[in-house]
Amino acid sequence: MDTDGSDGPHGSPRSPGDDTTTQADLTSTSSDPESASGSESDDDDVSNTSGRSSKEESARHSSENDPTPNESESDPVHHSSENDPTPNELENDPTPNELENDPTPDESEMSIEEMLLEFDEQNGLIRDRSLLDPNYVVEEDRIVGRDNQLQEVTKMLRVALGDNRPPNLFLYGPSGTGKSLITKAVCHNISRICESRDIDFGTVEVNCQDLDTLGVAVYELTQQAAEEAGVDVEVPKHGVATKEKWDELYRIVNEHFDSVVFVLDELDMLVGRRDKQDPAFSRLLYQLSRAGANDDLTAYISVVAISNDTKMMDSVGSRAVSSFTPEDVHFDDYDANQLQAILRRRQDSFHEGVLDEDVIPLAAAFAAQTHGDARKAIDLMRVAGELAEREGDDRVRETHVRAAQAKVEKNRVLEVVRGISTQKKLCLYATAAVAAQTADGAARSTTGYRVYQYLTDAIDAEQYHQETYVNKMKELTTYSLVDFERRSHGPSSGMFLEFHFAERPDTILETLREDSRIEMVSEDGVQSVVEAQIQNQT
Repeated sequence: MDTDGSDGPHGSPRSPGDDTTTQADLTSTSSDPESASGSESDDDDVSNTSGRSSKEESARHSSENDPTPNESESDPVHHSSENDPTPNELENDPTPNELENDPTPDESEMSIEEMLLEFDEQNGLIRDRSLLDPNYVVEEDRIVGRDNQLQEVTKMLRVALGDNRPPNLFLYGPSGTGKSLITKAVCHNISRICESRDIDFGTVEVNCQDLDTLGVAVYELTQQAAEEAGVDVEVPKHGVATKEKWDELYRIVNEHFDSVVFVLDELDMLVGRRDKQDPAFSRLLYQLSRAGANDDLTAYISVVAISNDTKMMDSVGSRAVSSFTPEDVHFDDYDANQLQAILRRRQDSFHEGVLDEDVIPLAAAFAAQTHGDARKAIDLMRVAGELAEREGDDRVRETHVRAAQAKVEKNRVLEVVRGISTQKKLCLYATAAVAAQTADGAARSTTGYRVYQYLTDAIDAEQYHQETYVNKMKELTTYSLVDFERRSHGPSSGMFLEFHFAERPDTILETLREDSRIEMVSEDGVQSVVEAQIQNQT
């Protein structure tokens, strides 16, 4: 029986479970030791990541739920027009992938140098690619819809200008809502003013998504501090205790800075070892926030914790809470109009007159469907422009945005699923299979678990209790791919969780089927099980 090496069974295998979720299903936290291989000594400071290349997407990607350029996030239905191709035309038309990957005889005979020079001579559509990078720190006049948050963060961090210690901050809200952008913009301006006042101010920023232990996180902070100061790190990455890495971080900060802001992006992803009482992000916050009180740091420091998880602070240990004591700043979703404004203030990234009028409204409408994600909106513009350039088109058109939507959506799902265990993939596949066949795109945990049981039987994998299935789905909410709410349909149905997906369930299913074990399972068989279970829902 093939089991995923990082997932241990919760209870005895192949338990059919109850039809409804027990109270433990709703309140318990995961005991799954998926990340338990980590240690804070050097041997555990190695992050294991894996990747999988995605299949190319068709350029003409539209469904009944695709928004038209003029539709808002509340009305995203795509209406066909007189100019839409007939099914026969679509059947015979080559996709952009076919055109892109099927070179003409002349192109196939060109050398690499000739192809590079030919592309160099072409008139590109994108003028400034940096503006289409969501991580690029833009000018203040390009920041849209975040006036209140910008003022709050600025007022709280500006005390660094007087050579004083700024407060700690906790910035939370969905991904792509401006948390990192605002922080970087404010710190950039503080640094510029401090330089004119002969104050050594530094910003040390790390993204915690790919950091698996506290030791790895501390060394990353040390590296970033050294880079900011223009010096070298004097301790090795491996073979030393975490305390030595802390000492090196303190040394660099004390010798080179008067004031430092530590920006910990996606902090909730730094879980660390499961055998520790508190998650790694809690221990990191505790150590950093008390360093000044213990005289480990003579420089003034402020910690800005950024998270997509609004409940992250509930998992922070009591000692860390009392020493961290942050000021909270909430970032809500962008609406479709704000997303259009964001894109219009970056449209000068393209040469003048190359964007069709439908491009920005359509990209904004697509992004509005994903809780108003500005990163996605900007990515859609960039990918649409690149697709148009590759095709040799002289304009960026609606068709390029639709093709970009398919590609960006697929890549986003790939980023999530490439590093998760087989058991989580099975849970995710089962739940998405249910959501794909319900009218509202929701999947009950009780129904999803029955489909999960079918999948584990089909590939002869370890089968866990319903409680563990629920916990694994809860853990996937940290990736902003799925969300849930507690529901009940009357006393007879009991309580259950209802899962909703940020991306189309069909895209998730398609991506997960690239796993060879899931590919073994009959799609028709899964569909029959899902239909039967949905009919049995009370």
